Amino acid sequence: MIAVFKTIPPSRYVIYVGFLLIFVTFAVLLRNDGFATPSNLFNIAQQTAPVTVMAIGMVYVLTAGEIDLSIGSIVAVSALLAAVVLREWSWPVAVVAGLGAGAAIGVLNGALVAYGRLPSFLVTLATMGVFAGVARRMTDLQSVPIQNDFFNAFFGSGSLLGLPSLILWTLVAVAVGYFVYRETRYGAHVHAVGDNARAARATGIKVLRVRFSVLVLSGMLAALAGLLYAGRLHGARYTLGEADLLTVIAAVIVGGTRLNGGSGTIIGALIGSLLMGILNNGLILMGYQPSDQMIARGLIILIAVATTLREPNR
Repeated sequence: MIAVFKTIPPSRYVIYVGFLLIFVTFAVLLRNDGFATPSNLFNIAQQTAPVTVMAIGMVYVLTAGEIDLSIGSIVAVSALLAAVVLREWSWPVAVVAGLGAGAAIGVLNGALVAYGRLPSFLVTLATMGVFAGVARRMTDLQSVPIQNDFFNAFFGSGSLLGLPSLILWTLVAVAVGYFVYRETRYGAHVHAVGDNARAARATGIKVLRVRFSVLVLSGMLAALAGLLYAGRLHGARYTLGEADLLTVIAAVIVGGTRLNGGSGTIIGALIGSLLMGILNNGLILMGYQPSDQMIARGLIILIAVATTLREPNR
């Protein structure tokens, strides 16, 4: 039995073991601080919803052998644009505007990477800076409140059948993301491109189209995350999503998605996102500062990357 277990790559199970250990540790240490109460666990699930949505997009991007560093800036631009549009227009128009902004930035990233033949790391690093500046210029660093009750309920503070809307958005995003990733031809093409682009091209797969599409998908999911933030907070600000990039990458990598492409897991990304949420929540209840949370996330990424890169070469 132990010999069989040793043949399984560590990235396949480390996230589940780590999740269980961290949860049990906090449940014991913080048993008098309400960590394991249903209300706190629901709060963690709601707080991690935007990160989970972005993590799903990042799984596709990394599996295809690319990376998207601009998701935090897309969150801010999309949320602010939706909030500004809601001042004069109905909520469907605001939603289209917010998602459209994310799609447009994704198209820009995808076109430069796929057809401009530029490295996704440098392209999205540049657009991250550009659109972080755009977000600051949009409202002159001012917050934009959202007073549309339906928008706020639908994307953040509402509920359906007793489940908060943010948790429902998480379930829908994970279910759709998992099905497309594991059960469709498109998902197979994403895997093939990240595993061996030359071989994929030889079999007739449109490699450039796949690279383009995963960055557009990532942009749209980051925009959706921006709408979820705006709905939960009843407003938007240029700082939305600013600190999420490290959290998303940590969730995806520790969840079992390979940095060098070809393999990933949507469920692992979900568990990784929840692990990040539990870690942040537990550290806050223990009195640690945000700087300590950043250190913890960085260490988790280091451990996850070391685990991934120590897998046998394919």
